[in-house]
Amino acid sequence: MPQSAATISGIQRMVLYETRARYFLVGSNQAQTKHRVLKIDRTEPKDLVIIDDKHVYNQQEVRELLGRLDLGNRTKIGQKGSSGLSRAVSAFGIVGFVRFLEGYYIVLITKRREMADIGGHSIYKIEDTTMIYIPNDSVRVAHPDEARYVRIFQNVDLSSNFYFSYSYDLSHSLQYNLTLLQRPYELWSSAASSGEEEVHTQSKQDSFDIFEDEGLPTQVVYGLQTEPYYKYVWNGKLLERVKDIVHHDWLMYIIHGFCGQSKLLIYGRPVHITLIARRSSKFAGTRFLKRGANCEGDVANEVETEQIVHDASVMSFTAGSYSSYVQVRGSVPLYWSQDISTMMPKPPIRLDQADPYAHVAALHFDQMLQRFGSPIIILNLVKKREKRKHEKILSEELYPAVINLNQFLPPDHCIDYIAWDMARYTKSKLCNVLDRLSMIAENVVKRTGFFINRSDFYCHTLRPDDRWGDLGGHIASSGRVQTGVLRTNCVDCLDRTNTAQFMVGKCALAYQLYALGMIDKPKLQFDTDCVRLFEELYEDHGDTLSLQYGGSQLVHRVKTYRKIAPWTQHSKDIMQTLSRYYSNAFSDADRQDAINLFLQVYQPSETKPHLWELPTDFYLHQRSTMALPQDRRSYTLWWSEGILSYLPVAYDEVPCDDTMKKVKVKRVNRFDEGIDIYTEFFKPYELTCFDDTFCIAMTNSAREFMPKTVGVDPSPFTVRKPEETGKSVLGNKSNKEETLLQRKTAASAPPPPSEEAISSTSEDDSEDDRDDDGSVSQRSTPIKLLTDSGESSRTQEEIQQQQTVKEPYGLNLAEFPSEEDVLIYKRFAHLGESQHTVERTQHIKLANIICLEPVSCFPDDSVFSVCPPQVDRNSHDVFESHVMLGQGQALGGLVYQPFYQRILSTASSAQAQVTCVASSFFCLVGAGYPICAGWSCGCFYRSIHLTYTSADCPQVFAFEIIVFSAYLLKFGGKFRMHARYKT
Repeated sequence: MPQSAATISGIQRMVLYETRARYFLVGSNQAQTKHRVLKIDRTEPKDLVIIDDKHVYNQQEVRELLGRLDLGNRTKIGQKGSSGLSRAVSAFGIVGFVRFLEGYYIVLITKRREMADIGGHSIYKIEDTTMIYIPNDSVRVAHPDEARYVRIFQNVDLSSNFYFSYSYDLSHSLQYNLTLLQRPYELWSSAASSGEEEVHTQSKQDSFDIFEDEGLPTQVVYGLQTEPYYKYVWNGKLLERVKDIVHHDWLMYIIHGFCGQSKLLIYGRPVHITLIARRSSKFAGTRFLKRGANCEGDVANEVETEQIVHDASVMSFTAGSYSSYVQVRGSVPLYWSQDISTMMPKPPIRLDQADPYAHVAALHFDQMLQRFGSPIIILNLVKKREKRKHEKILSEELYPAVINLNQFLPPDHCIDYIAWDMARYTKSKLCNVLDRLSMIAENVVKRTGFFINRSDFYCHTLRPDDRWGDLGGHIASSGRVQTGVLRTNCVDCLDRTNTAQFMVGKCALAYQLYALGMIDKPKLQFDTDCVRLFEELYEDHGDTLSLQYGGSQLVHRVKTYRKIAPWTQHSKDIMQTLSRYYSNAFSDADRQDAINLFLQVYQPSETKPHLWELPTDFYLHQRSTMALPQDRRSYTLWWSEGILSYLPVAYDEVPCDDTMKKVKVKRVNRFDEGIDIYTEFFKPYELTCFDDTFCIAMTNSAREFMPKTVGVDPSPFTVRKPEETGKSVLGNKSNKEETLLQRKTAASAPPPPSEEAISSTSEDDSEDDRDDDGSVSQRSTPIKLLTDSGESSRTQEEIQQQQTVKEPYGLNLAEFPSEEDVLIYKRFAHLGESQHTVERTQHIKLANIICLEPVSCFPDDSVFSVCPPQVDRNSHDVFESHVMLGQGQALGGLVYQPFYQRILSTASSAQAQVTCVASSFFCLVGAGYPICAGWSCGCFYRSIHLTYTSADCPQVFAFEIIVFSAYLLKFGGKFRMHARYKT
């Protein structure tokens, strides 16, 4: 058992009961063995009164409590109104409590769906919610604008891309969650002893300890519960009113963004690839209404994307293998906006406020240094050359700001700035965008490194690669830690940013699979099942974020930049552009009001103007614009205190006093339900159907992407042509003419230029060109059409026949094998003949044959180690006799005489003797071995005779053995029946 484990929420199911004066919310854990009760007062018209007794009830006590409440709230006969206690709704969690102009509402999750699983920790998506008004109708004071606020609040669709988990902190990265569990034992023991919570003790009635009677100490596990990172929590304000009143099991934090998981099958070994995107709740909004940054350093459209790769054959966090990589997108951290009053497709960009000392950029990068460490790498994809200045305004302001901030940082931890005009590069016919991005990605991943929780992998020793030695990051005792992060931005952070993030994620995925021992080299090619699965995940991720921010799906995808997109894609791109324009022009204002109300940026009051009456929401997000700050931050020492002393490691992941205060530690028994993730995941206390599990419905590389033909290479890292895939990279191929057109599109793509050509034709690249293996073109192989005269003269039937033969078997059977293959076969046959001769003439050393020693270099405590089997001496002698007889070095009688004597002497009963002798004798006769009939048959029938006359064997059984053996011998015709035993 580990020394520390994540605490599982004790409330996962709840039922809301109502009376005329109270709401009773009864919550229970997944096994429904422990219950808590929350009492909500309904007689207060505008105030929220909640009572939590902090008592844990069992099932019998809850039934008695509900029975007493039902009995006590029954009205008299003939009196109007409801009687007793009635059940209102069942739920899976509380989103929060909200108030507009009347009383409070409670928002409950009524439907959920599992979307991912990380080490047994389930991640759920909210499918449906309900909003219940708490005060009773008799005390309700109606307000005419209440219904409008309710409609605005419900414009935030909670059933669209909101996620939560009962045991895994979604607001933090996997690196933070696992490094927290791997902190030293002394830190948690001191934190538990000095904490405010009492040490968790249980009586014999609560839990049974099998070691208590033996006098052995019970193993103590520290249950850890950390504070969420409120920047990515979307219901933090809705729970703020009750956070200090109720038990922490009632609090459940949700994130907004994207979560997807797919299964990569590597020769049957499951590897789960998970993509989690966390959208920031600070300065959140829609496309044209939220630009740049606010006065606190929070930027618009900031999304943290994390890709997690783990070996699904081992579930535990402590014994399993987990790896992750994090990157960030966000708007340019400056004071800028766009005027949308002119109804233009591209409103002009304007800088709202001069910031000569880069104050707002300093606040933003201070947050990033605290959360990710160094180096911070900026990939700026905005345009540089324009006929009229538009996007270039932002680059001209961002670059001096970075220069200004870097002069105060140590040289080892400076902010890297990479500016690249991706849009202009795409229009060039001689340049390949993805080749350039792959070079940038290789440089970035080598600098930041990635996270892996295992240090005992020998992949770089068994299959060395030069790139592994140059890898950055921090090497800890428990593995590797990512230090620093890539921050990508264009103007909208949608199309160009998603493609750039995909290329960086693809490069990081290769290193992750290499570190886990899945591939030989940290390199992945396009048109493989693995990359297609990963590309589909990233396109779903980009579509989801684009819908949330811009109102439409992605316009330009990875296929567009690879120049293999079909012609039908252009019409779809036009429709997406029109949809995005319509959404920005007509519906973004209502969505922005809903987000402001949901995040409680605006709280309604009778003394303030209504939300729809405000001309702008600028002052809602810029808190300090109307007040003079009391403590002004330094322009030179612009980072927070203590950050530089721990760089390149992030300050949030260092076990210092400030971070230890954010973690609640509780000593629990190792069998406690609050930390037992095995019982939580497998649910042995309830009836489940295997077909309904999430692992069955997950996207599978073997089922969705691998070709269905027989004889193909099942490896997900094999490059395949577009027509071979299960899910085509060129889209739907129902029409043959469309397929041919798509093939021409792929074939007409220009060839990739050399590195010299790229560097000479692009004048706007600021980063240095590096020679690397990653500069090789990743474009899909063009498909050759049948244009030669020799091939075009073939009939259509011959071509179809050749394709039919090739499809099921994976090779062309009509062609004669090449001379090289025939020579290899002849050498193999000759080698077999020589080996057969050597085995018959030379003496065989049995020690070399029977020697069983492990050849793996894994340590003994590894999960992959294999113990050699133990073979006793009797079995060893039997095998030795069998090998010697096969080589003709002894007669059957001489060899099998000690064999039968050993069986007769070691068998426990006469019945066992007959069974062993009969079965072995039958196998030898059937195999045609030269057995000496004189001794072997005599021994065989003598053992049968002993069995027949024995008292411990039924005579019926012995008689059946005799008849069966006589039938076999007569059928074989190799032995004469002994006259003594013919009867």
